[in-house]
Order: sequence, then structure tokens, then C-alpha cells
Amino acid sequence: MVKIKPFRGIRPVKELADKIAAPPYDIINFEEARSLAADNPYSFLHVSRAEIDLPPETDPYDEKVYQKARENLEAMLAKGWFFQDATEMLYIYRQIMDKHSQYGLITTANVNDYLKGKIKIHELTRQDKEMDRTKHLEYTNVNTGPVFLTYPAKPVIDTIIHQIVTESQPEYDFTAVDGIQHTFWLVNDRETILKLVNHFSQLPHCYIADGHHRAKSAVSVAKMRRERNPHHTGNEEYNWFLAAFFPHNQLRTLEYNRTVKDLNNLTEEEFLTKVGEKFIIKPAECAICAKPSAPNHFAMYLNKHWYTLIAKPGTFDATDPVASLDVAILQNNLLKPLLGIDDPRTDKRLDFVGGIRGLEELEKRVDSGEMAVAFALYPTSIEQLMTIADAGKIMPPKSTWFEPKLRSGLVLHSLD
Repeated sequence: MVKIKPFRGIRPVKELADKIAAPPYDIINFEEARSLAADNPYSFLHVSRAEIDLPPETDPYDEKVYQKARENLEAMLAKGWFFQDATEMLYIYRQIMDKHSQYGLITTANVNDYLKGKIKIHELTRQDKEMDRTKHLEYTNVNTGPVFLTYPAKPVIDTIIHQIVTESQPEYDFTAVDGIQHTFWLVNDRETILKLVNHFSQLPHCYIADGHHRAKSAVSVAKMRRERNPHHTGNEEYNWFLAAFFPHNQLRTLEYNRTVKDLNNLTEEEFLTKVGEKFIIKPAECAICAKPSAPNHFAMYLNKHWYTLIAKPGTFDATDPVASLDVAILQNNLLKPLLGIDDPRTDKRLDFVGGIRGLEELEKRVDSGEMAVAFALYPTSIEQLMTIADAGKIMPPKSTWFEPKLRSGLVLHSLD
């Protein structure tokens, strides 16, 4: 049984929605965030990445950053850029990217469902990033971005959502600078809300697609507030966190690529020889020629040359759902033994590049001298994610990249 609950969303006034809505805090770096928000005082990046309004040398985990986030949010509320809905409701969020569309239900998910394993995880969190979002949540007192959840598609839920979007006018409808269309409907009919709550209650579990740190921080804050509240009942808003539920068959995954700063004291010739022990190596004439078209295929960019790598049979356990992932094959057979990347979660020599940035970004990072070698992977499927979560196993870090990303700032959830 998966619990969802309507809530009184804090939302932008209609005429500012497109200006306020911003990319998620964790997919852009400081320079990109500062540039995007430079000429836009409405951008929600002033809250989600408040360090952009402080001196550049400020540590992103400094208490001043969280204080600034609270200050900026309070200013936006005071200026009337946001308002809170008078009644509890649900929201429908549609995104269209190229020819792909996905329809999600914005609601609140239950902290106890997370603690009991009904909200399944597939990734471990990093303590520094978890603490960052915990402090951000404590200071602002709102969930500023939804946890991206998925569930095995249910036609009855699809039918209800389709009926709403075809029979009512959207509250927001705009196309962002990246060409992705964002459309937002209100679900304020009591009977419809009860139907949706009931249908979700029949799901045995759901899965975090993206947002493990947001979820973990919401749970951490709920635990702290329970301890501080002698009259805790379980009905308080801090027992719920902002979530966006999308059916699994509407989601699109892209690859999550890797770059490494050096060859671990190997010459280029030595490195290629060692790679050839567990991979078939084929020179490729261009980036698109090397792009992986099937599982167990990889692209490698080294010294202005592209190569196709194919994992040799017997070099990984094809029966293990984790070990047979391409991210695991690359880590276990190349990144760790050849390049010395023992812990991909913490090693500073390794960096991850979302597939949305294309192979050109990998070429750029290597050609600039910042990185020595880059790897492009075949995307992990949503079915693989669900299988691994069902088995109670953990995927290697940065195994999946979902597109399109959910915009922050379209609706907030207050913990009070």
C-alpha cells in the first residue's frame, strides 16, 4: 500500500511561472546556475542554489548559503510571487521533450513508506549531499523540489489523468529555453482526489527514479521534528514530502557517462593493451560511429580518437542484475583495475556527464586537457532499475539519467 496525500501547494502566480521555474539544483554547476539566474530575479535558483547570490569563494555548504536560501524565499513570498492554495489538492505535471511526453501526479509521499521499504531505493546517498539538502530543508521549511518516483503503470490511473487534462484548462503552460514544454493542471475535485488516493493505495510499492538525497533529507528532518515534538501524532505535514509519481512506461532514460583525469601512470599504449584483455577494441571513425547501440557496448575517447569497446563474454556475471549492468562492467573491469577508481562515489579523479550533454561534451572535456579519457555507455533501462530495487540491491552510483528533468519552483510543500 502506497500512501499519497493532497496538500496546500505554494505556487507561483500564473504570470511568473515560466520565469520562476528552474532546473533542479543538482544537474548544473555553480557557474551555470549563476549565469541562468543573472538576469532573472524570479528564478528559483536563488533559493535552490542560493550560493549564486554570495561571493564566489563561499563554500556551498556554509551556513550562510542556507540562510540566504531562506531569506530569498521569504522575499519572494513577501513580494507576492508565490501564494498558497486555500485547499488541499493534487497536481498533474506534463512534460514534452522532442516527441516524448510524460504525465506525472504531484502529491506528497509518506515518510513511513520510505522507512518501511515501500518506497524502494536503488542508490546509496553521499553524506555531504544528504546533509546539504537536510540543512536546506530545515532552513527553508519547504520541500523545494519533488522526489521523482515511478510505479508499475496502471491503466486506471492513466485514464483518470487523461480525463483531467482533456477536460480542464492548465494552470501553467510554457516552453523553457531548452525547448521542453511544461504544463500543469490542478486536481481539486474531492471525488477525483479520493479515487487517485485509493488507486495508489493498491500499489504494493513504488520506486525512486531520481532524488535519493531529497528523499533521505526529508526523512531525516521528519525524524528530528518527531523527536522535538512531544505531541507528535503522525499527522503533521513534516511526515510527508513532495513527490512526483510517473508510470514506468512513460519514462525515458539516457546514459550516464564517465570521464577520468589521468591514465593512472599508464602510457596510452599500455592502457589500450590492458583494456584489450577484457574488451574487444575497435577504432571508430567518429563519435556517432562509436556511440553504444546495445548493452555491453561502450564508446571510449582517448587522445582525439574514438573506440568501440565490447565486453568479452565471461568477463562478468550475466546472471547477476547488478554485475551485468554496463556501469558495473565498466567499473569492475576497467575503471577500478586499470585506472584505480576504487570508490566511484568519492574519487575526485572521476566525473560523471549526463547523456543529455552529448558525446561532444566528452570530447570537450578530454581535448581541453581537463580529462584524459572518457567513456559513453548504453542507457540503463527502467526495468533494470525496478528489478534491482525489487531484489533489495544497490546500483553503482550514477547509473541512470532521466530526461526530461522536473523543474523546481512550480509547487512547494510546507512542512507546517
